[in-house]
Amino acid sequence: MPWFTIKTRTGDCSAFSISHSPFIYSDKLKRMPAIAPGSKVLVTGANGFLATHVVKAFLDRQYSVRGTVRSQEKGDHLHKLFSSHGNKFETVVVKDITQEGAFDEVIKDVDAVAHTASPFHFEADDPNELFIPAINGTKGILQSARKSTTIKRIVILSSTAAISNAPNPGKVYTEEDWNDVAIKAVEEHGKAASGDEKYSASKMRAEKAAWDWYNTNKASVEWDLTTINPPFIFGPTLHEVDKLENLNTSSQLWYEQVVKNTSNSPDLGKSVGSYVDVRDVALANVLAVEKEAAGGERILVPAAPFTWQDMINASRKVGPSIGLNNLPQGYTGYDASEVTYETVFSGEKLKGILGFKPIPLEDTVRDSLLDFKARGWL
Repeated sequence: MPWFTIKTRTGDCSAFSISHSPFIYSDKLKRMPAIAPGSKVLVTGANGFLATHVVKAFLDRQYSVRGTVRSQEKGDHLHKLFSSHGNKFETVVVKDITQEGAFDEVIKDVDAVAHTASPFHFEADDPNELFIPAINGTKGILQSARKSTTIKRIVILSSTAAISNAPNPGKVYTEEDWNDVAIKAVEEHGKAASGDEKYSASKMRAEKAAWDWYNTNKASVEWDLTTINPPFIFGPTLHEVDKLENLNTSSQLWYEQVVKNTSNSPDLGKSVGSYVDVRDVALANVLAVEKEAAGGERILVPAAPFTWQDMINASRKVGPSIGLNNLPQGYTGYDASEVTYETVFSGEKLKGILGFKPIPLEDTVRDSLLDFKARGWL
């Protein structure tokens, strides 16, 4: 048994067991009809970096959206941002997604759910700081949806971290892979595990908890389940950010490496992982609701593997066209043809089931720079 526990609302502790046996995420026999524009969608954690784009994507396709926020103050920016959509957008307060029954009321009368509310950072000391909200929040949304007669599909945001965070040159990771490496690291090292390992383990356990719950209960519910697994998410910001230091984790990392970093280090030319534009992940959530074939599927949504120097080179290429002529040049000895990208993810389901090509790198970089420029950070 592992060393850590998950606490319930009543204060009981139950051992959180880990299985390293093969895991079947769905037998794919149950797929619900597609949900069409005009339907109502619940988006959890609606004021987050990705979730705000998810809300916009649904509204732009004529859906009605109910977004959950932890306080009404956090919803004020969203109401201003989406004021042109009138009563097609509303917010409701869910103070603590780990509480039993947290979503019971807000999930009523919706046709689909996009569950994005989950912590993303690498600073946790105790793994439970990530495990409890990720796992209990995910299981909570499913439990609350148990009695629904209107929901047709629930889409849960997972991550490539649930698939792998381990470099493996020559391998293309697919939806059949699971990140047992991170689970074992947290089991063996506890608080001494790296921040990346703790985060990855939380994403894997939350996603497996979702599939376990669904496979156990699917005969008694009227909806099916899809999970979306993006890598690093970059791109322009819609959610409220009052200052640079309060940027979300991935955007802050991008800013520090591409805009602020003036080093000429060869490390900038080393494989980092894969990335995707935030607007593509938002669209993937919409299409995962609309496409009948997405039911019962894990779907990776990568754009491409990258190095930070790839991002830097793209920024210097597009910079002059938007009035930015002095961006850092990074590693001057970089040769892209010599790079071995070590963590590569398949995009076959993204293309085959959801049916779209990711936004090009230069567009992501240009729009990110324009966003920073507009905010006075460049």
